Amino acid sequence: MLEERTGVFAAGDNKLTLLGPEIKVGDKAPGFTVSGAGLKPVSLSDTAGKVRIIASVPSLDTGLCSEETQKFNEMASSLPDNVTILTVSMDLPFAQARWCGAHEVDKVKTVSDFKSREFGDSYGVHVKESGLLARAVFVVGKDDIVKYVEYVPIISQLPDFNAALDAAKAAAG
Repeated sequence: MLEERTGVFAAGDNKLTLLGPEIKVGDKAPGFTVSGAGLKPVSLSDTAGKVRIIASVPSLDTGLCSEETQKFNEMASSLPDNVTILTVSMDLPFAQARWCGAHEVDKVKTVSDFKSREFGDSYGVHVKESGLLARAVFVVGKDDIVKYVEYVPIISQLPDFNAALDAAKAAAG
């Protein structure tokens, strides 16, 4: 049975329930396997030795999620080579690839949690009521320790991009 956290995330006036634990700075990053291009499995360990910015979004096909992912794509060029950015959503990998092509997103790797919800359940971003992922950003260091966490409390709010990038740059050394 997954932990249920209520009152920490909302869509408008609707308080929603997040399933899974609250990840905190200093925690060991939970491993996960999601689906990448062509349904190929992608895991946290695939980027071992790198700093990872992991952005969780409800759907790339919504305005705010699209804006967020495009912003991270723009900001990626200011990051060291040992930093990678993943955006995780419930969108199918085929839709993610179409979206990336349409928006010229080539520095952020989009991956899907549609198959098992392993990422959402492990990182505490699985929204019980909708089955989508809540908006959140995690920075995981080369040592697989979580360096930064932001659970965005309202679905219509963007994350603090600068704080995430600063944490990633500090972790990259």
